[in-house]
Amino acid sequence: MRVVSMVPSWTETLLRAGVQVVGRTRFCIHPPKMITNIPIVGGTKDVSWDLVVDLKPDLVLLDQEENPLEMAEECPVPYLATHVSSLQALQKELARLGEHFENPQLMEWSVQCLDILEAPTPQWNFQKIPGFLEWVKMPTQDYEYVTYMIWKKPWMSVSRETYIGSVLEKLGARLVEFPEGEKYPVIEVEDFKNSFFLFSSEPFPFHKKIGELKELDLEGAVVNGESYSWFGIRSIEFLREVLIRKS
Repeated sequence: MRVVSMVPSWTETLLRAGVQVVGRTRFCIHPPKMITNIPIVGGTKDVSWDLVVDLKPDLVLLDQEENPLEMAEECPVPYLATHVSSLQALQKELARLGEHFENPQLMEWSVQCLDILEAPTPQWNFQKIPGFLEWVKMPTQDYEYVTYMIWKKPWMSVSRETYIGSVLEKLGARLVEFPEGEKYPVIEVEDFKNSFFLFSSEPFPFHKKIGELKELDLEGAVVNGESYSWFGIRSIEFLREVLIRKS
């Protein structure tokens, strides 16, 4: 089956499972050696349907959290839209894709995801942060809450209602609380100084702004954003390493 994937996480997962991906977004950068010759048809929020049609795909793969509704409404070929908003949803969607593509590897990863969900949730350790890249300022106390940052100008965080929030909670972190429905709230960092900050390396490249972060007088660390937000095989391998292989 010829697939155009508009979801970076799924592109990597499908390719590693042996599914024929014939089109991708410019943000589909993994696995590097496998995506080189796959044509780019747009981004996660924009697409050239002419380029998609030229590739003669059997299916366009979308995700409700990654792609706008208009993309599904305007899609000129058959599409499948997943909705990965949590680890629980990832497990179900992997099984769904495994069945749709008749792919045993995707089914196996769905089982591994179930193992992750059933694994004991560890106690969060601020001295051993999963996906750690660099300190902004080492913690001088044990914080009750974590604030995970994904953007600057404006400052944007994530709530428990997101996939990232689900991953953090499975790792034992307790996220700051936001009003229901605010998945990616705009905040003032000064209002959350009683929490420990995790600055993601993507979508905003906080790892390249470490000097500016150190000027904020906040205790926190920069973490690998792909590990926390790329659902699919990348997230599964990350979580298995932390929760299962080290248990």
